[in-house]
Amino acid sequence: MAAAARPEETHHVFARGQHGLKCSFRGTRQEKFERFCPQIKETKLTRLCHEKTALTVNGQFPGPTIYARKGDVVVVNVYNQGNKNITLHWHGVDQPRNPWFDGPEYITQCPIQPGANLTYRIIFTEEEGTLWWHAHSDFDRATVHGAIVIHPKRSTTYPYPKPHKEIPIILGEWWNVDVEQLLEETKRTGSDVNISDANTINGQPGDLCPCSKNGTFRMPVEHGKTYQLRVINAGLTNEMFFGVAGHRLTVVGTDGRYLKPFTVDHILISPGQTMNALLEADRATDGSGNSRYYMAARTYATNTALEVDNTTATAILEYTDAPPSAGPPDFPNLPAVNDIAAATAYTAQLRSLVTEEHPVDVPAHVDEHMLVTIAVNVLPCGANETCDGPGGNRLAASLNNVSFTNPSIDILDAYYSSIRGVYEPDFPNKPPFFFNFTEGLPLNLAFTKRGTKVKVVEYGTVVEVVFQDTGILGAESHPMHLHGFSFYVVGRGFGNFDKNRDPATYNLVDPPYQNTVSVPTAGWAAIRFRAANPGVWFMHCHFDRHTVWGMDTVFIVKNGKTPDAQMMPRPPTMPKC
Repeated sequence: MAAAARPEETHHVFARGQHGLKCSFRGTRQEKFERFCPQIKETKLTRLCHEKTALTVNGQFPGPTIYARKGDVVVVNVYNQGNKNITLHWHGVDQPRNPWFDGPEYITQCPIQPGANLTYRIIFTEEEGTLWWHAHSDFDRATVHGAIVIHPKRSTTYPYPKPHKEIPIILGEWWNVDVEQLLEETKRTGSDVNISDANTINGQPGDLCPCSKNGTFRMPVEHGKTYQLRVINAGLTNEMFFGVAGHRLTVVGTDGRYLKPFTVDHILISPGQTMNALLEADRATDGSGNSRYYMAARTYATNTALEVDNTTATAILEYTDAPPSAGPPDFPNLPAVNDIAAATAYTAQLRSLVTEEHPVDVPAHVDEHMLVTIAVNVLPCGANETCDGPGGNRLAASLNNVSFTNPSIDILDAYYSSIRGVYEPDFPNKPPFFFNFTEGLPLNLAFTKRGTKVKVVEYGTVVEVVFQDTGILGAESHPMHLHGFSFYVVGRGFGNFDKNRDPATYNLVDPPYQNTVSVPTAGWAAIRFRAANPGVWFMHCHFDRHTVWGMDTVFIVKNGKTPDAQMMPRPPTMPKC
């Protein structure tokens, strides 16, 4: 297929990380560039009185932060010194015309093999705020992840007073067992994944958990100053409530875009999402009150039939200009694990900022409507197998009753080189049959079919996707993530989507612009985007077990007519399968 010539690089390239190798090189215009060279390697980690070996970047968990400015191009040369294949994804970065370096395994690239390396080019355009990077192979992102901080362009500022300091707060999980063994056992038995042993904040469970007090993350603050928390949910399985005792949070951004500010006692954040929140250090420092306050994160889960990790991860905010407190830190009041009302009330407050510097462009006309049902399903147990899923079957997951199967050749290479038989270009625009999606349903409706089906759209098409949760094996909130695009979340609701009634409730004025949307349990969420980014782009649930089970599909956006509307050519350094 024809591809546009690669444009000259005109942006300064930089990335910074702690303890990473750095190497200099020259750009196409003889500008001096700097690139970050992280090493993926096995590292001994100890949490909860338990030591294990896990993959990390530069020996850190979480990994180093990448810093950029809006419009930069960042070059990251990844060295795989681990013991298994791996890929990295730059979550929320649109990567215009550059799907080659998006990262999902067997979708846009073959994995980086042990002993090999790959240089990724990360093209930032309109993103500004907080995003993140993570492994996009198997369950590797449990420990291979880190923050991306995108500052405003030089000579421009935040749409609010510049905070005194910015702190990444990465929510995650810890398993005492090796996550690869966890995945392999799940694949072997067809059962669910064992829950994590603890939730974490910046890689630490906090001092409520055994053997964790010394490692608890501490955030020093001074009275009268404002701090920006860059909160990221890097967890594999849990949506999370997060709050800080004694302090309210003013939410100002999500997923690399600005929001109309709103102030809350706690936030709700799904796996894949980021939230920027301002915290004013306004507590008394004269000794009349406490000088230490817990930050805390707790699971939000809606499927009552599933066991969840109900541990509370903690970190400590401490005033450095106050007398030390004799007692324990104050504790925040977080919603209960199944508080749907609290989750719904929080999400309803997300609205785009909408200013001259940060406009919105919500498509008013839709070219292609899709209704996509989300389900956890079963597949028949194979011959000579014993399966531990419902009814002796194997757990699976699907979109529109298609359980996605990864091919052995990545889809982007197959599309670019016109290799037949790798995928089928007929992902359906609607489920194969309609029923009351949100009610509890008999097991015979849970069976699905495997396939590698993708959705092909013309360049510039305006697509509306309505994600519909189903009650198959229990209704559940799902964080749906689309690579290559941010999208406007124009509507949400409970029950079955009604195409004749529900669009009248859409917000087409200031909907949030996100890359990951939490679909309400037993409900629906509608998104719109303009398919003006040619390439191959993954769409999947950000609960990793659901991704592995097949709750995925791929958008192939065809090239446009002009050179700047066409994919860049295949880099010669791409790994081979």
